[in-house]
Amino acid sequence: MNVQAYLMFNGRTEEALAFYTQAVGAEVTALMRFGDAPEPPPPGMIPEGWDDKVMHSSFRIGAAELMASDGCQSGEAGFAGISLALSVATKEEAETRFAALVEGGQVTMPLGPTFFAPAFGSLVDRFGVSWLVVVVAS
Repeated sequence: MNVQAYLMFNGRTEEALAFYTQAVGAEVTALMRFGDAPEPPPPGMIPEGWDDKVMHSSFRIGAAELMASDGCQSGEAGFAGISLALSVATKEEAETRFAALVEGGQVTMPLGPTFFAPAFGSLVDRFGVSWLVVVVAS
């Protein structure tokens, strides 16, 4: 059994994938556009002009495989109630990844030492995705 996060970016998936590639070294492993579907979607299912938008994608960050889509709606994506946790080996890597992810976003807890880790912080990135960045205590 396996559970994977499937993120819906409501028209901004391609931008998000490029951002995560730069910020955390994500590797896109699959990408299909709505226009690639063998049959057209039912009328009204996707917004007009979305043939080039992402119907499905997979990407890897470290050993984690995540999926993303533009979904079937435009507008603001909502990611309430979930965070992606990024565990790194060093404080320096945590600082680098945290700074990259928060660009255009918002810090919700500054990165710093805690009783459970040499460094921990949280943020919401420019797409509304909540991240927890933690240095794995050795």
